[in-house]
Amino acid sequence: MELLFIEFLSKPLWTWVAFVAAVGLLLAFDLGVLHRKSHAIGVKESLGLSAFYIAIGLGFGGIIFWWMGGQAATEYLTGFVVEKSLAMDNIFVIAMIFSYFAIPAQYQHRVLVYGILGVLILRGIMIAAGAAIVTEFSWVLYLFAAFLVVTGIKMLFTAEKKHDVSKSRAVQFMNKHLNMTKELHGEKFFVRQADSAGRVRTFVTPLFGALVMVELADLIFAVDSIPAIFAITTDPYIVLTSNVFAILGLRALYFALAAMVDRFVYLKYALAAVLI
Repeated sequence: MELLFIEFLSKPLWTWVAFVAAVGLLLAFDLGVLHRKSHAIGVKESLGLSAFYIAIGLGFGGIIFWWMGGQAATEYLTGFVVEKSLAMDNIFVIAMIFSYFAIPAQYQHRVLVYGILGVLILRGIMIAAGAAIVTEFSWVLYLFAAFLVVTGIKMLFTAEKKHDVSKSRAVQFMNKHLNMTKELHGEKFFVRQADSAGRVRTFVTPLFGALVMVELADLIFAVDSIPAIFAITTDPYIVLTSNVFAILGLRALYFALAAMVDRFVYLKYALAAVLI
């Protein structure tokens, strides 16, 4: 039990364990109860699910207020809103990924929920590294700020640029080095089947390819969003929790936003302004 009270990144270890466990329970409830059977999620259900996750995220802000005080709660809520704003662009990239791999609507939610696990791991590593660097070299925050301004300016001049998933190096790597089936196999990420020589081997499905690309897209966008949150607070616990709770709600909102993707013509310019 004493191990749980060891300090880890300025917070007792049990607080990190409790957060990861809470997110794990949320994902298990989402997949095991709310979406036990795969189905296409409509706009109404998407909005309701997003509201559910937003309420939980705001409720966690209340816990931060009770535990750490008003300043920490303000930093958490600011990080929550900033992450939600910056992650909006990720929605459209995810829509293109699903389109490229021809993932039916009823299986898209499964990819997004499993993708949250990758968010926890990858962003956790990035935030831990960022916190260690900031603690050792406080001037790095100025580099983060400069990086965000440069990224925002770059986004202004590339706002009309279209992403071509097929030209992605990750997609080309998977096509070259992975045994991927040409068709989906329901909810499965992996299947066992005979290859061209008649040998039974493990193949990945397009659903797995979509999952990998969604994770890579999140990793790329995290390079923008994590420095933005560190500009608000250097507390890694607040940075990670605000990140994850914001993404939970936004991915639930994906299906509503994807249905209106063509209406957000000025989104890139708005995101560029947020970064600058």
